[in-house]
Amino acid sequence: MQQSKGAEIARGKTKVLYECAGEPERLIVEQMDAITAGDGARRDVISGKGRLAALTTSRVFRFLNRRGLPTHYLGGGEDVDHNAMLVRRCAMIPLEVVVRRVVAGSYARRNPGVPRGTRLEPHVVEFFLKDDEHHDPMIAVDEIVARGIASPQEVERLGALARATFDALEEAWQDRNVTLVDLKVEFGRLTGGERNGQLVLADVVDNDSWRIWPQGREETMLDKQIYRNLAQSDAEGLARVKRAYEEVAEAVAGFDSR
Repeated sequence: MQQSKGAEIARGKTKVLYECAGEPERLIVEQMDAITAGDGARRDVISGKGRLAALTTSRVFRFLNRRGLPTHYLGGGEDVDHNAMLVRRCAMIPLEVVVRRVVAGSYARRNPGVPRGTRLEPHVVEFFLKDDEHHDPMIAVDEIVARGIASPQEVERLGALARATFDALEEAWQDRNVTLVDLKVEFGRLTGGERNGQLVLADVVDNDSWRIWPQGREETMLDKQIYRNLAQSDAEGLARVKRAYEEVAEAVAGFDSR
């Protein structure tokens, strides 16, 4: 990836977006070494975490592109640019779309009558409003439309794309005897060019984006929940988190060969 970074245009908890010099329809996404939980209430820095996030995301997006799913990813993430990726510019939709296959996380808390670990057939799709101050509350489809966040047709398309993304990744993980428990994705509308307005998978899909359980067992988890579960962020605990992220980045490298 040879593009030069221009001005910084946005900064999140774990990444920074830059203009791409001379190419207004493209952006550069640079992953940082931060890891957070509780809407940023808990934050640590793990050296090399940004590199692992870029590796994982670029490999996942490349896999999804090959499967015909629309993403904003163009390149980078695995080359000399380390934790920088080149993406199409999007107007992000302020929603998190969560696809659930196994009862865990907030779904388990909201549905105490359903045993944790129950397989959901078909999988469940939920929408959450991106609003850290109010802890990303769940939002109904009617309210999404009423607020003008997305049209009914767009909401239907978001759900379909999220399910298709989950199915592709679930299959890839199953080949490695790993259960994809749930997946959180975000979408944007492309800005500029012939595909202006098209809905695409955007932001990132890294080890913060899912729950994954090798052999289908929660105690073998390799995802961000390890960090959430730490009693304290000591060197040993953060090293364990990093080892899991390294294992996942290596595993998803094989997705692209399918």
